[in-house]
Amino acid sequence: MIIGNGEIGETGAAAIAAADFVIRFNECRSFVVSPGRTDVVAVCNTGRPAKAMLGSDAWRSHPAVTEASEIWSVRDPEKFAALRVPLAVSHPELGDFCDDYTSQFNAFCAEAGKQHVVVEKVIHEAVDKALATFDPAPYVVPSSGMIAIAETFSRFPKSEIGLAGFSHTGWEWHPFAAERQLVDSYIADGRLTRYAAEPSLSSSQGA
Repeated sequence: MIIGNGEIGETGAAAIAAADFVIRFNECRSFVVSPGRTDVVAVCNTGRPAKAMLGSDAWRSHPAVTEASEIWSVRDPEKFAALRVPLAVSHPELGDFCDDYTSQFNAFCAEAGKQHVVVEKVIHEAVDKALATFDPAPYVVPSSGMIAIAETFSRFPKSEIGLAGFSHTGWEWHPFAAERQLVDSYIADGRLTRYAAEPSLSSSQGA
């Protein structure tokens, strides 16, 4: 199960509870309504989100983070180093977006006895190529959720993979409309199962 930070329904919570492998994101806001198993925390390892997590004792001691055996850094350092110059022209307000904290996550994992996985840029580039089919508006990078889905496909090609808490909304420079279409195509092909939210259970914004 890959769990975003959007709403999670009762069927999604049940699927999470029954899953053999659970992936959460960043601050693990999904844990509020679906506590329990966590095998991976996928993190944005660049920019302000990375800095905030690494500087937070609450994040480091979060039950999902402490239970996870792996941390996935979803932003390849080489890829984001190459983005720095063009982004300085197109999006000068994102001056710290490419600041790389991968080594700090590596140190955290070494200290905490966790495996640190850095998602390779070929995964990111494959997601960009797949999104292009849906003619997205100009964007900066795919969401962490989309990168984690692609990494999960690569790592577990024969597994049944479920999604919960994916609202495909959030930061304006992620291509969420195209991402929703791409995920819908994976569902239609039988590669993913989406667990829709009921209004009785909810967590925080966007995935």
